Amino acid sequence: MADLSTLAKRLLAKDPTLWPDGNVAPTRLGWLGSPRLLNSQAKDLADWANSIPQGRVVLLGMGGSSLGPAVLAKAASGDRQVTVLDTTHPQTVAAEDFSDAFVLASSKSGTTLEVQTLLAFAQSKVKDPSRFAVITDPGTPLEGFGRDHGFNRIFLNDPNIGGRYSVLSHFGMVPAALMGLDVAELTEACMDIDMEEAVDLGHRMGSSSLEGRDKVMIKVPADFQYFGLWAEQIIAESTGKEGKGCIPVPTPDHEDGADRFHVEVNAKSPVELCKEFFRFEIATPVAGHLLGIDPFNEPNVSESKANTSKALSELPLPHVNTLDPAVCVGWLKDVLQPGDYVSLQAYLPFGMDEELWNLRRRVRDSLHGSPVTVGYGPRFLHSTGQLHKGGPNTVIALQIVSPPGIDQEIPDYPYEFETL
Repeated sequence: MADLSTLAKRLLAKDPTLWPDGNVAPTRLGWLGSPRLLNSQAKDLADWANSIPQGRVVLLGMGGSSLGPAVLAKAASGDRQVTVLDTTHPQTVAAEDFSDAFVLASSKSGTTLEVQTLLAFAQSKVKDPSRFAVITDPGTPLEGFGRDHGFNRIFLNDPNIGGRYSVLSHFGMVPAALMGLDVAELTEACMDIDMEEAVDLGHRMGSSSLEGRDKVMIKVPADFQYFGLWAEQIIAESTGKEGKGCIPVPTPDHEDGADRFHVEVNAKSPVELCKEFFRFEIATPVAGHLLGIDPFNEPNVSESKANTSKALSELPLPHVNTLDPAVCVGWLKDVLQPGDYVSLQAYLPFGMDEELWNLRRRVRDSLHGSPVTVGYGPRFLHSTGQLHKGGPNTVIALQIVSPPGIDQEIPDYPYEFETL
């Protein structure tokens, strides 16, 4: 039995030797202090949020900077609506209403292409710079852009926090304040967490993966199914590398199998969700410790960003062959091997969540209960994409694309959202 207390103490001490030599942990463990830091800033955030006159907020983000706020937005019940726009699908972008919106651009690096293009589009709709704010790391191009354009506020996050571990930092708590949530209450609850229980979860998760039970079945209540998307990205992006990984499968159902490890989430409020955020932030790098990988780097996400830039510099894009959806289940049955899982990657407009969850169930049942995940593109590239490329060679990826339809230009860019 592992000494959970010692593991917990080493993690709290930010001991980089928990992970292999050359890891980036020394510059990625700032999240451990996020609840206490943001608790001390809670009143300032609330005062600022109350000064914003707009009744709606549109958050522009990708990956870790957007999935946490998306979870909280589904759970919040305040007067101000927060919409998370983390897609480049032209139909969804064109339909977004900016008429009475405050715009929050959120990017750790300040160079995320999707956020840059969405911000350009938002500025074509909203001319008043006082209706914009930025969350980013110090010294990024996005910080300079916001200052040059006179944005309402620039929130500079601790640079020693990776995107997927950032929900309890400014990236999650600034949107929370705008939703009317009590940041002091959310962060105080996190400081009360059972550290050894969270470490134990990570230890069991990592050990199970090494034993062949690498599908982490995250059972979430139907009302909070978006939490599964956040948990999916922190586990997938952190552990999916060097051919290893824990493969998260969010589901509202109990799904048995010899390759399964089960985790149940019973959150019933935003406060309980935040405790779960911190629990999984602690558990995931512990699983990485067991797997012998660096849970804080993201080699294949960076590779994908470079590949995207290269493709966009060589327009027009090459033609890609597609298949009729009617043949896809038969194809999956032919190629699926024991231990594989299916990833349904939907480049579709937002608003189809229920249809996609039902599709996931139908594919799962037609494959005799094989693990199936589902996610919107390009969102998944910034979260589960690391696992698909760098994790175990057991993924069967099926990309679903909508037929060409409405397109939307991107101001000052040589291509449209459809191309991107």
